[in-house]
Amino acid sequence: MTHTSTHDELLRISAPADLGPAIRARRREQSLRIDDAASLSGVSVDLLSRLENGKGSVRVDKLLTVLDSLGLALMLGPKSHPAMQSARRPDSEQPEQP
Repeated sequence: MTHTSTHDELLRISAPADLGPAIRARRREQSLRIDDAASLSGVSVDLLSRLENGKGSVRVDKLLTVLDSLGLALMLGPKSHPAMQSARRPDSEQPEQP
């Protein structure tokens, strides 16, 4: 399945495994190597790699730093909010197309 661009749509994250591919896709959209993105974020390559691969835990402050450096934001709101309802679920959760 193809992952669509993260820069023009909201993505609803419902599991830690959903976050890594979205971060990796955004980094690649910006043509950043992982070491360059880590340097820009002020985190280690190991941390960014673990985050992108969904392995190990990452402190929330480090996650927010990485997201900010890639031009992404974390939003929190009730599931019933219209913005949350319109957010796309990761490809793995999309209903099958006939």
